[in-house]
Amino acid sequence: MYHKISSHIIWSFLAGIILCACQTPQHYSLSSPDGTLNLDVSQTDNGLLHYSFSADGTMLLDKSLLGFQSPAGDTLPAVAWKIESQSSREVDEVWHPVWGKRKNVADRFRELTLNMTSESAPYKLQVIARMYDDGFAFRYVVPETGTTPMPVTSELTEFNFSGDYTAWFYNGEFHNIGPEKLSDCNEKQSPVMTVKADDAHFMAVHEADLIDGSPLVLSSKQGETRFTVASHPDSLYAGYTSAWRVVLYGTTPGKLVDSHLIELLNPQPAPEYDFSWVKPGLGVWDWRINGAITDDGFRYTMSYPSWVRMVDFAAEQGFLWLVLDADWYGPEHESGSDPVAGDKANDVRKIIQYGKEKGIGVWLYLNDVGGRQYPIEKTLEQYGKWGAAGVKYGFMKGSPAEKNKWTQKITALCAQNKLLVDFHDYPVHPYGQMRTWPNAVTREYCHAQLDAHRVFEPKTVVTSVFVNMIAGPIDMNNGMFDLRQGKTTRVDENQPVPSTLVSEAARTLVVFSGATIIPDIPEFYRKYPELLNFLSAQKMPWVESKTLAGEIGEYIVMMRQTEDAYLVAALTNESERAIELPLTFLDNFKYNAVIIEDGDNAHYLTSRETWKIRNRQVTSGDTLRLKLAPGGGACLTFKKNK
Repeated sequence: MYHKISSHIIWSFLAGIILCACQTPQHYSLSSPDGTLNLDVSQTDNGLLHYSFSADGTMLLDKSLLGFQSPAGDTLPAVAWKIESQSSREVDEVWHPVWGKRKNVADRFRELTLNMTSESAPYKLQVIARMYDDGFAFRYVVPETGTTPMPVTSELTEFNFSGDYTAWFYNGEFHNIGPEKLSDCNEKQSPVMTVKADDAHFMAVHEADLIDGSPLVLSSKQGETRFTVASHPDSLYAGYTSAWRVVLYGTTPGKLVDSHLIELLNPQPAPEYDFSWVKPGLGVWDWRINGAITDDGFRYTMSYPSWVRMVDFAAEQGFLWLVLDADWYGPEHESGSDPVAGDKANDVRKIIQYGKEKGIGVWLYLNDVGGRQYPIEKTLEQYGKWGAAGVKYGFMKGSPAEKNKWTQKITALCAQNKLLVDFHDYPVHPYGQMRTWPNAVTREYCHAQLDAHRVFEPKTVVTSVFVNMIAGPIDMNNGMFDLRQGKTTRVDENQPVPSTLVSEAARTLVVFSGATIIPDIPEFYRKYPELLNFLSAQKMPWVESKTLAGEIGEYIVMMRQTEDAYLVAALTNESERAIELPLTFLDNFKYNAVIIEDGDNAHYLTSRETWKIRNRQVTSGDTLRLKLAPGGGACLTFKKNK
């Protein structure tokens, strides 16, 4: 739903409203609605187009090139190009997402469009820039006219940072790259690129609304602080629209995490789609439970008897789903495994029906082999007819551009069949799809801690939440409660998670996802009822979310508000930490606070399963002191006194 507060469109060339013509007609200035950020766009005498970006008067991106290059080596635009006309508009609206980090999202920006022409080119080119209070974005558009496609060999877009800042990057299913100085980067990197200029200026480079083509890749040369876009279209053609090139800005890294800029740059759902059926929440999972043995001797497997126990537990706790993982329809990587008629298909239909009786939806895993060997339209239609809740799609193959198109197709087909969708195994990065397709609730754009957890250390989660999670909701598989020393009987990964009980519960809140998939068996959750209560209290969609404090790779404190409670979670890296937590986020009422912390001797390697709890009456004027063990965390629940 989209509620309009006020919106006005300005088709004007008057100075001082949004843009100004300064000195020459080739210089334009676009400020943020609150006036703190500024984007300057200029065309030099040789026709080249540049931009620069400043915040509160501090230059952060200096004279950065815009445009493309042709096979002949020509720059587009260049000397033969001129700005034929310009237009501007200002928008001030409120977006009400189906689900997300908050109930109401301000959509407030100023926009400048430059219409460029050249007598020597067979097409026109538009450069559209938007300035928000938390960053800016620009894109290239070739108007829908009968023009001849023009091949291009590169996109010239630059991010020319004004200093040798510190950066972090996405790194697939491994710990993030960084921190490293910009001048030390000398290879291609995938976004998100998170940048710390100083203690008061943070940025993140990403993209939004990638319609077609290859996902964004960034490139740099050692010794420089200039990054370029390594990915590019094959040609400019009538109707071509690039992805938005986005730079988020915040005075703290937490403001980058809390931003909605990536989503807002995507269009709203098509009118023919009704997404009222989409509900975010928590679910249990049958992959990691496989092989776990209870005290009474029951051995969990990926089979119907275990699924029943998991559904019963989910219903008991108010969770929403059971996720069935690989091999339910046969060996997932074998071409003969039929994703609608194979192996355990009858049991799957039984558990879906049983789940319906208990109010629990069932997700179905689908490997890319089965997804392509069999008609994907019929497969997803069948899952919808069975009454499945969602699809977890794994191991997608193809070039980045091909994967993007296949991801879009599956997402749309899932929407048509009222299926949620989660992409795993090196998926295409999120770029705001959850606005256009609210059924796209999460994806494994991170190092999931239970996917072999190669080097998953406490520092990994407190880095990736400031990098990967800026792109959108991520599926990290947090919430393991069996943290005993030594190997376990579990089939897939029998090594213990380097974490603490309290940290595992806290991670489920900190990591933003429309589907929070917790991995353990009911018996281990029931051993710790207070921590289980914290999981069950996560009633999405969130009313509000706010990163209260944090440093990249060090720690984070996250608040998320439900309809009846405030929940707070804190996480630290390998270092023990004390945190002073002002309660200014609370309303002006008295609250009962339940505070769960690591035990006195807790440690993510040697003493994982120790914790303590206290209760306290608090108001918004109070400050709590939290002690986090190495690799540990804290979980807090605030409810109004009755």
